Amino acid sequence: MEYTCIRVYRPENYRGVGAIQLARPEVRNALSLRTMEELVAACEEYERDSTVGCIVIHGDERAFAAGADIRDMSTADTVTMLQRDQFARWERLRQIKKPMLAAVSGYALGGGCELAMLCDIIIASDTAQFGQPEINIGVMPGAGGTQRLARAVGKSLAMELVLSGQMISAERALERGLVSRVVPVEYYLEEAFALAEEIASKAPVALRLAKEAVNKAFSTPLEVGLELERKNFYMLFATEDQKEGMAAFLEKRAPQWKGR
Repeated sequence: MEYTCIRVYRPENYRGVGAIQLARPEVRNALSLRTMEELVAACEEYERDSTVGCIVIHGDERAFAAGADIRDMSTADTVTMLQRDQFARWERLRQIKKPMLAAVSGYALGGGCELAMLCDIIIASDTAQFGQPEINIGVMPGAGGTQRLARAVGKSLAMELVLSGQMISAERALERGLVSRVVPVEYYLEEAFALAEEIASKAPVALRLAKEAVNKAFSTPLEVGLELERKNFYMLFATEDQKEGMAAFLEKRAPQWKGR
């Protein structure tokens, strides 16, 4: 696929990391339909690439993504939106099995906040701002904003952000568990790439099953989640990487993963 809205690259000196930059700075990386199509295609390509162990999505220092591209929707009616089924692209992103990190600087609003939350980990610069301002244009979040935000920060703050359209700072997002780290803006990408490289150095099958188990905690009762966790734990004992990992630990050497 020819990319016009994103930049797909492998950051130098970070082994196993696949990067995708949202590259529409003139509109603060607004998430047009074309942008989402390209983002899905790039993530699925990385999913198939055995040399990539972790994916990093980022924008620029001014904006991760300031929301959906309103021009795509301003004149649409209900039937048009149903036929367009734009959230099918988001569902395909949700199905990515490899770990995904969002490196956020500047605005992460509306669809931008939802995209960051769809990723497994958010690294934020100290200039990042998060919000769901859809209420200001007569609609509401539609790509998971009401659901993932409430699970991340709790009902009261999620209601405040969704119903008022206000933003929160990176520091408050860290306090409430929306992001995992806040670092100076000049280092946020390096921080994300370094963490992605560390994750990519682990056993691929274990990463996949561990991600699945953590995600299950947000959609099932505890008993169901524990059952999946135990099943995935036992399944890993059928992999060559489990044998290699434990042998390497006992022999005090670095493991050599095979991904099987």
